Amino acid sequence: MKLTVNGKKKSFKGAPFKRLIDALREDFALTGTKEGCGEGECGACTVLLDGEPVNSCLIPVCQAAGRKVETIESMGAPEKLSKLQAGFLACGGAQCGICTPGMLMTAHAHLKGGGKCDDASVRTALAGNLCRCTGYQDIVKSVVAAAKGKK
Repeated sequence: MKLTVNGKKKSFKGAPFKRLIDALREDFALTGTKEGCGEGECGACTVLLDGEPVNSCLIPVCQAAGRKVETIESMGAPEKLSKLQAGFLACGGAQCGICTPGMLMTAHAHLKGGGKCDDASVRTALAGNLCRCTGYQDIVKSVVAAAKGKK
């Protein structure tokens, strides 16, 4: 089956019901997407499917056929961070790193979709993403600062 991953056409020849997270990590060597719970409860594995955040641990790769998948690797590079990544770095939004890719992808979709960048709106947008390290304030502060260009 064919799909577009981070803007590149890809072919997947494995089992159609393999989880998308496993296909991304094992078959496409995109290990930035992290698995937290494996049950769709934590949001750590969030990727964008046609621009919408999804839990890649719940999606069989066959549901991504013919669609666009964006992972954290599409967001930036160590030498050229995205505004959101730079905001997380500057404001302490990243702790252990397990939830960070999912938080970034969800925040990216929220802001790109025209979501507001105030604390309450960002908290609502990130409600499906859990972090065990922080009280969320630095994550919210990171997103708001990046959206307002104050990183």
